[in-house]
Amino acid sequence: MGFLRRLFGGEAAASTGAIRPQRLDYLNEALALERQGDFEGAIVSYRLALRDHPSDPRILQNLAIALSRTGKIDDAVRHYRKALDLDPQLAGAHYGLGFLLLRKGDGATAARHLRAFLGNPPKGPEAARWIEHAEAALRELEVAPPSAAAGMEGA
Repeated sequence: MGFLRRLFGGEAAASTGAIRPQRLDYLNEALALERQGDFEGAIVSYRLALRDHPSDPRILQNLAIALSRTGKIDDAVRHYRKALDLDPQLAGAHYGLGFLLLRKGDGATAARHLRAFLGNPPKGPEAARWIEHAEAALRELEVAPPSAAAGMEGA
């Protein structure tokens, strides 16, 4: 009976005969799929989560992460930018976008996002690793030969 009660919405629904559909938690499903390494499945779930919460910058950021892990760099960049339009202080989006722009050869814009990340870095046990990574990338950009920096800006 416990299974049927959960399926049909608990005691009230069972006693009245009403069946209430329950929405899936697409965000948690996507996070679980990502932990399992199923990034394509996670992308589908993140997109479903966005359907329910189209203005959630954290869902957009997580979708961008999954897209970048599947090699869909242009889509990832687009979703990071959407997330930053909604929340310009979203450190993870600045970090991810900065490194994707570096890969695409846009050093000047990447540096701007990495500086924004470092201006408002996350807290927590893993934050030091990300901060060091961003600082190292900025140092490399600063010592790049002028011809390389010019090439990065025009890409």
